[in-house]
Amino acid sequence: MIKVLVVTVFLLAPPLALMAQAPAQADSAAKRLSSSRTEIKSKASQMASGIMAAEAALSPAELAIALRVYLGKLPCELGAFVTLTADSKSPGYFDVQLKNLKYRMFPVETSTGAIRLEDKQAGAVWLQLGNKSMLMNQKLGRRLADDCKSPDQALMAEMLIKNPVPSILEPTAEVAVK
Repeated sequence: MIKVLVVTVFLLAPPLALMAQAPAQADSAAKRLSSSRTEIKSKASQMASGIMAAEAALSPAELAIALRVYLGKLPCELGAFVTLTADSKSPGYFDVQLKNLKYRMFPVETSTGAIRLEDKQAGAVWLQLGNKSMLMNQKLGRRLADDCKSPDQALMAEMLIKNPVPSILEPTAEVAVK
């Protein structure tokens, strides 16, 4: 009987020893997986940051447009004011504020030559023409502020009132004579 007991102990000892080591190995495997997941999350975050930075980088044409944006507190119709400030940390980006509405905008190239700033998330657009500027919300489909003018735009508007540009739809004197 002692022989059977000794044989049983010898037969059961190695599997019990392996079972005792298994949790330690499982813990180290879990740590490897957990650190591996941490690394993957970290790399994914870094890649996302890199993509966002690449999207945030403006082209030379967009930076040239940004140089022509009027800054400061611009008076608009109905007593409203729009404030445009350049973002010192991100060249070409602007903070546009109307009352309690705030937008972070960047220049967009246009085919007409008008200066256009957009905040795509909010759906806001700032259009700057020679004689006036306006703030619109494309999502709502309405103007938030109209007839906003810097001092230069006010001079241009006054000049256009005194000396209007001839309409392209009306014939000129030369065409009327023929």
